[in-house]
Amino acid sequence: MKKYKPTSKSRRQMTNINYREFLTETKPTKSLTYGFKRSVGRNSAGRITMRHKGGGHKRLYRDVDFLYNKKDISAKITTIEYDPNRSAFIGLAVYKDGEKRYVVLPKTVKPGMTFIVSEKAELSVGNRLPLKNIPVGTFVYNVEIKPRGGSKIGRSAGIFAQVVANADGYTNLKMPSSEVRKIDENCYACIGTVSNEEHHLENFGKAGRSRWKGIRPTVRGTAMNPVDHPYGGGEGRQGRGTKRPKTLWGKVTGGRKTRTPKKYSNVFIVSRRKTGKSRKGQ
Repeated sequence: MKKYKPTSKSRRQMTNINYREFLTETKPTKSLTYGFKRSVGRNSAGRITMRHKGGGHKRLYRDVDFLYNKKDISAKITTIEYDPNRSAFIGLAVYKDGEKRYVVLPKTVKPGMTFIVSEKAELSVGNRLPLKNIPVGTFVYNVEIKPRGGSKIGRSAGIFAQVVANADGYTNLKMPSSEVRKIDENCYACIGTVSNEEHHLENFGKAGRSRWKGIRPTVRGTAMNPVDHPYGGGEGRQGRGTKRPKTLWGKVTGGRKTRTPKKYSNVFIVSRRKTGKSRKGQ
């Protein structure tokens, strides 16, 4: 991590990732980029559906390949690049037939590394193969939920899932959340863990840097008036005053299960994720 001299109150706490150690290219490949408009918490009618989002620096979209539908053709990583739209590093993969694609990179990757998407691929970092061919205990990322459906699980910086078991046409995967769920053994996954594992250690240091990222201010409920929040009002600092914690709209939060009781994927969950105080020490 990169630290700064305490030239101001915000600089004293600020930390950043030292990108010079990792990145090899500053400008993206033009053919794999295009402009787009971020939703910034608004729906199709323009109304706010998610608070605390808006503004931020303009971003150029990098077309990252999550389908990995070029099989049995080796590819070479030529660059390691920054992507403003995701926490992990991306790299330019050049296939043997000349096609170029952006992919999410694993940890310890260096320019010149090769990978392949194949049923018979070796168990080396970056290679992609079906879950049924991956031994128990292996760390994987970019995991499919449905065969040929594209990577959906394990795409954020420093994240990985672990193969726990293979049986009855399914692979049991332990998720980053500690949930264990069954996934079709014919789904593909990449070997290794996602790059930029120091991402969670980053400290913005000042409010302005949050605004650059598109994060708007959050006002505490206890600082509001009674008309605006269940915690509002009172002289000076007041306790919560309610039996259970509530949201701005009076809905109970903290401890209440929010998962849909009849969700389609319930049958695939072997054990639920650990929550609450018992998880804090883990």
